[in-house]
Amino acid sequence: MIVPFGHVLLLAALLFLMGLSCTIARRNLVMILIGVEIMLNASGLALVASSLRWMSMDGQALTALILGVAASEVTVGLALVMAVRRASGSLDADRQTALKEDDR
Repeated sequence: MIVPFGHVLLLAALLFLMGLSCTIARRNLVMILIGVEIMLNASGLALVASSLRWMSMDGQALTALILGVAASEVTVGLALVMAVRRASGSLDADRQTALKEDDR
């Protein structure tokens, strides 16, 4: 059974909106990273569906690049989250002031 192109794009849009809402609404840094990861996977799904629709391998190659970027984003992001947790004792995004300038 072949899934219609519109249904796959609808699923990708729903996944993207779920990731966006998770990124915007959450205060926990780990949940923000998960939201970004979901958005990257949704864009990869849309690219693969478009690639299959128009019989071109370009979308699948770009999806492989997106998956590589997502893997490196998770690696660097989790390392930064661990460093922030160790330095401040909290993962609350509103409480992080390490990058703010001092008012001197």
